[in-house]
Amino acid sequence: MRLRERSAPTPPGDATVARSDPRPVVLATLAVPFDPEAFRIALQAALESAVTLIVVDAVELPLWPQSIATRHADIELDEDRARIKELVGQAAGLGVEVEHLRVRSPRPTEAVIEIATERRAGLLVFGPDPSRFKPRFFSRVVKKIRKRASCLLWIAGEGP
Repeated sequence: MRLRERSAPTPPGDATVARSDPRPVVLATLAVPFDPEAFRIALQAALESAVTLIVVDAVELPLWPQSIATRHADIELDEDRARIKELVGQAAGLGVEVEHLRVRSPRPTEAVIEIATERRAGLLVFGPDPSRFKPRFFSRVVKKIRKRASCLLWIAGEGP
């Protein structure tokens, strides 16, 4: 019979908890303003975790040759862009470290997924106002994000 030596258990007050690297919260939209609940969820998560809030506004850039040269292919309305900037300012005003990225891509959904993966997001809040999209399009985008997201995910319009 072999005997093993055991050390005494560490009292709860003395336990040292190793905290992993803080992982940012990504709040993403597709060229439309955020659903108010999505913005609240992302902001609250960033505040409580004391991490960076990365706001991603992914705008489709058509593959027309003249769209790149003239920049007339923007499908994002000026008032929508202003509303997104306003929310970014509100978050920064509350003391959250905010990084605002406006990404122009022929595949904006892919861009959102890539940013969340590259930045090692702890939470991806996909928060465009669902009423601004056709339901079929929105569900296809959500399905793609669910399939490829490598972090926790919260989808606008699906919360309680």
